[in-house]
Amino acid sequence: MTVVGLLCYLRSTRLFRTPLLVSAVFSRGHASYTQGQSPEPRIREYFYYIDHQGQLFLDDTKVKNFVTCFKGGDSKYKGRSYSLGRAGERLGNFMSQESTYNICNRFLIEKMATPLNETCATLERSLRERVPPLLTDLYQFTMAYAYWRAGRHNEPAVFELFFRDNPFGGGFSLFAGLSDCLLFLLNFRFTSEDVEYLRSVLPVDTDPDFFTYLKGLDCSAVSISAVAEGTVVFARVPLMEVSGPLAVVQLLETSLLCLVNYSSLVCTNAARFRLAAGPERRLLEMGLRRAQGPDGGLTASRYTHIGGFDLTSNALAGHLFGIPVAGTMAHSYVTSFSSLEEVWPQILAPCDGGDPIDFMCLVKGWLGHVCQLLGAKPQGVREGELAAFLSYAIAYPRNFLPVIDSYSVGCSGLLCFCAVALALCELKYQPLGVRLDSGDLCRQSVEVRHAFRECSKRFSVPAFESFIIVGTNSVSEQSLVELSKRDNEIDVVGVGTHLVTCTSQPSLGCVYKLVEVRGRPRMKLSEDPEKSTLPGRKAIYRLLDTEVPLILPLYIVPPAGHPQMDLICLSEEPAPKVGVPLNCHPLGLDKAALSIMPAKVTSLRSDVFSYGKITLPLCSATESRVCAQSSLQALYPHHKRLQEPEPYR
Repeated sequence: MTVVGLLCYLRSTRLFRTPLLVSAVFSRGHASYTQGQSPEPRIREYFYYIDHQGQLFLDDTKVKNFVTCFKGGDSKYKGRSYSLGRAGERLGNFMSQESTYNICNRFLIEKMATPLNETCATLERSLRERVPPLLTDLYQFTMAYAYWRAGRHNEPAVFELFFRDNPFGGGFSLFAGLSDCLLFLLNFRFTSEDVEYLRSVLPVDTDPDFFTYLKGLDCSAVSISAVAEGTVVFARVPLMEVSGPLAVVQLLETSLLCLVNYSSLVCTNAARFRLAAGPERRLLEMGLRRAQGPDGGLTASRYTHIGGFDLTSNALAGHLFGIPVAGTMAHSYVTSFSSLEEVWPQILAPCDGGDPIDFMCLVKGWLGHVCQLLGAKPQGVREGELAAFLSYAIAYPRNFLPVIDSYSVGCSGLLCFCAVALALCELKYQPLGVRLDSGDLCRQSVEVRHAFRECSKRFSVPAFESFIIVGTNSVSEQSLVELSKRDNEIDVVGVGTHLVTCTSQPSLGCVYKLVEVRGRPRMKLSEDPEKSTLPGRKAIYRLLDTEVPLILPLYIVPPAGHPQMDLICLSEEPAPKVGVPLNCHPLGLDKAALSIMPAKVTSLRSDVFSYGKITLPLCSATESRVCAQSSLQALYPHHKRLQEPEPYR
C-alpha cells in the first residue's frame, strides 16, 4: 500500500463496527442517546473535516443539519434517516434498539463529502470520457446500418438484460452499474470525429447518408425500467428492459453489458467477502495495483464499497464517489531507512502545546523498557526500521499506523512500534495501530494484542487497549473464512487481488436479448435449451413472507419480509395479490408447478429513464451500499451460504 490515505480507525468494541456517519469522527468512548433526547451535546465531537495539512476542524453546518433532521425535519425520515444538507448524503438508517440509538466507539477520519451537484457533474464527465458511444462492437454499427438501409431503424423494439447463472457457485448476485448506464444514456451522441472514424472502417459502399443519421442520434426516444442498484437478484430474471428505436437500442447493447457485467460481478464478490468476514470486521479494498487497468480499478473500488467493503486505498475513487480512503505505509518506506542519522527533524512538540522535545531520545528510552517487558534483545531491533517509524511518527503523530513485518515482527517491528507509540502517548498523541502483511496473521495478531495489553498494564497507558490491527496478505474468500474460524485479533482486513480480479469467476455472463419488435414478441431458440429466451415484455414481482430479522445493524432499514420467489409475468397479466394463492412454473425443464401465497408483493423494476431523461435521482455509492446491505439482510441464510446454497425459486 502507498501512503496516499491515512487509515484512522481506532479499535472499537465488538458491538457494532459498520461506519454509520459520512465524513465523521467517532470518539473512542461509547456514546448513545435515547429517542427524543437532543443529540447535539453528544455529536458535536463527531463531525469534523481535515484540511490539506491534515488538521481536524469541526464543521458546524453538518452538526446543525443532523440535529434539524433528528428533531423532526422531513417526516419521511421518521427518526431513522438523516441528511447532510446540500450534499444530500444520508448519514445512516438508524433503528431503535430498546429505545436507544447507539453510536459506535470507533474513530474514522475521512475526507469531507463533495457537494452533490459537483459530484454528479464530475461523475458525468468521468463517465463520458471513459465510456463514449464508440466503446462498442463494430457489428453493432453494421446491424444498425442494415436496419437503416431497410427502413426499419425506427421500429419500436424491446431488449432485456439478464444473466443465466449466479456467480461463484453462489445463490445470489447484486445488481450494480445502473448509475453508470443512466449517465451513459444521458450523454449518448456521436461526435464528428467518431463519425469520420466509422466512415473509415465501415465498408466503402456504406451509404453516406447513414453517417448523417449517426450524427443526429441520441437516446431521446429510449426508455428503461430496471431493478434498483444494490438489489439482490437471481439468474434469468430480467434486470433491465430497454425500449426504443430498433437501431438505437441495438447500438446500446455492448456498452450496457460492459457497464453491468463487471460491476455486478465484483459487487457480488465483495458481498461474499463481507459474508465470510462477518458483520464486525472492517474490510479495506486495496486492489488498484492488481486490477485490470485503471478503469477496472476505479470500477472495483466503487462497487466493492456497495457490496460491503468499508474503505478503499484508491484516492480517485474517494474523490469521485465519496468512499472513505485509507492507507498505512509500504515496506519500501521502512526499508528506505538504514540509520537513525537519517531521521530529520528529530524533535516533536507535545500535542497540547509547549516546546518541542528530543523525540528520538524519548523513543530510545522507551525501547529499553519495552524490550525488558517483552523479554526481547535490543540488539535484534533493526535501526533502519526504528528510524522509519520515528520519521513517520514525527510527520503524522496523530495517524501513526506502520507496517511491522518488514524484517521480523517479534524481534524488531513490534518493539519499534511500541516504543514509538509510548513516546507519542507521553506527548498526548493517539497512535492508531499496526499492519501485518505476511506469515500467520491469526497467530501474530494474538501475540501483538498480548504485547499491547502488557504495555497498557505495565506502563498505565490505556490507549494501547484500543489499537487496531490490520491484516493484509493475499487474502481470498476461503482464507477469510478460515481466519474467521480461528482465534485472532484482526480488526481490519485488506483485500486486493482476489477481490478485484474475481479469481474464482472472471465474468458474470450477462446477455442482452431482443424480446419484442413492433409490439410482437420475439424469441431466440437454440440447440442449447438453456440459451432459449422468453418472448414478450414482462413484469417482474418479488413475493415475500412476513418474517423479519429481530436484530439488525443500526444503519440497515428493516426489510418488509424475506424474499420467497421472483415472479416473471407478461406485462399485460394482472399482478399477484397478497394472500391469494398463486400457481407458477419454475424456469427450467421438467420442474413441477408450485403454489405460493405471498404475504407481500413488490414490483422489482421501476422506470429509471424515459425519453432521454433520468426519472429517478441517481444514488450515491453510500445509498446503493445501504440498499445492498438491506437487501442481503432480508435474504434467508440458506440462500446466502457461500458453499452449496439452497437455490432461490
